[in-house]
Amino acid sequence: MNIVMLTNTFTPHVGGVARSVESFAEEYRKRGHRVLVVAPEFSDMPQEEVDVVRVPAIQNFNASDFSVALPVPSRLAETLDDFRPDIVHSQHPFLLGMTAVRIARYRQLPLVFTHHTLYEQYTHYVPGDSPALKRFVIELATRYANLCDQVFAPSESIRDLLNERGVTTPIAVVPTGVRLENFAHGDGAAFRAQQSIPQSAFVVGHLGRLAPEKNLEFLAEAIAAFLKTASDAHCLVIGTGPSEAAIREIFAREGLDARLHIAGTLQHQQLADALHAMDVFAFASRSETQGMVLTEAMAAGLPVVALDASGVREVVKDRQNGRLLREETIEAFSTALQWVAELSQQQMQALTQSALDTAEAFSIPRSADKALASYESLKPKSTADSGDRERGWEDVITLIKTEWDIIKSVAGAGDAALDMSLFTDKED
Repeated sequence: MNIVMLTNTFTPHVGGVARSVESFAEEYRKRGHRVLVVAPEFSDMPQEEVDVVRVPAIQNFNASDFSVALPVPSRLAETLDDFRPDIVHSQHPFLLGMTAVRIARYRQLPLVFTHHTLYEQYTHYVPGDSPALKRFVIELATRYANLCDQVFAPSESIRDLLNERGVTTPIAVVPTGVRLENFAHGDGAAFRAQQSIPQSAFVVGHLGRLAPEKNLEFLAEAIAAFLKTASDAHCLVIGTGPSEAAIREIFAREGLDARLHIAGTLQHQQLADALHAMDVFAFASRSETQGMVLTEAMAAGLPVVALDASGVREVVKDRQNGRLLREETIEAFSTALQWVAELSQQQMQALTQSALDTAEAFSIPRSADKALASYESLKPKSTADSGDRERGWEDVITLIKTEWDIIKSVAGAGDAALDMSLFTDKED
């Protein structure tokens, strides 16, 4: 199959969607499929890329790490003619997501959409954030999903949420799989030495973008509370972002800054080494659609302590591979970390094995099997002449209809948000 994947984030940007596109593309290519990735330009992006089309973009939109794609160059059409796609796979309901609709409709191809993100959790990056804006992005994503032929939900929780929100397009649960071999082996001792962490310390770790939507101030407070009860414990954080200053301030206020280690963004073997330097992985986000970093941590044999939330409850099984907490309090989270720290060696080994078994269930080959089976069920019977056929009157009509569908979706989402705001804004 020839698969076109359109994404607003891609390497070298480090984030869940970028990692998902990269992982699936790599797995598909290993199996003999061709993948064309359409993504924005980023600073420090690779100079030589195969089957990747970069489009101009505004970097670091509104002081975030994200890029905003500008209008797609006309050369993309020529590239698609040569590529002869069978499937168009969109990763977002806006920007290049709109381009995906145009490509799919114009070329009469199936359109798949992965609902990676709870977009209402990210509206603080947009000027004029408001309850009405949150409702708008929910409605926009819902209407976009209903323009598609197939929706991938990264977890059962998100599938159920999309159904509740009115998505009528068929939904398949396809999590982003973890590449087990990337995390199976790491030199944790060397990484501890590099970070000046004692070899005997009990290390609470965290990996991810350090941003407000990840509930990191709560997490920092909870870990700090645990560290005050365990004099040999340290905290290791992997990532960068706007919440780093708040995390440092909390540890400094508690007199624990010497036991906080923020190592920045790591990839490849360095990331594996960092995970193997940890004893437990702590996670407090409620904005996730899937537990990608959780399965990566478990692939390194780490038990997880996390709040019960969408994308998390599918991965963390309480007292089997970690602790899943329904109560969001500093005391409950700190006590759960203490529970892990006080396990016997035999009990810890059982927890570790269960974590490894969970990671195996979420491996990238298993996820790719699900995605490819869905693609096959959608693939047109024959697309051999799709790139060479004359662009006649039918194509013009299709293009007009596509633009009208997009306009209706955006306008309808705005109308729905406005209608709701008339009744609810005064209460928010």
